Amino acid sequence: MILVDDGLATGSTMRAAVLAVRRLQPARVVVAVPVGAWQTCRELRPVADEVVCAFTPEPFRAVGLWYADFSQTTDEEVRQLLTAHTRDSKVNAAKRSA
Repeated sequence: MILVDDGLATGSTMRAAVLAVRRLQPARVVVAVPVGAWQTCRELRPVADEVVCAFTPEPFRAVGLWYADFSQTTDEEVRQLLTAHTRDSKVNAAKRSA
């Protein structure tokens, strides 16, 4: 299972997510983030099978500083993205079986 977040500051939410997912007994748990504090990325390695932090700037300060647009995603945007993904997945599955 791959757990993705917009970034890691303290890592407390991701740590809780990893521990919760472990209860489902996945084969592997991978944490993947585009940006994170290097120390936080290092501290998650004992609880996840793999931690991928693409960018670990120094000094880190906050996740939002590393984005041009860090506005919140609305529930409606999430619904639209999930609907589009479901539709695209069905189309791709139909193409593969044709």
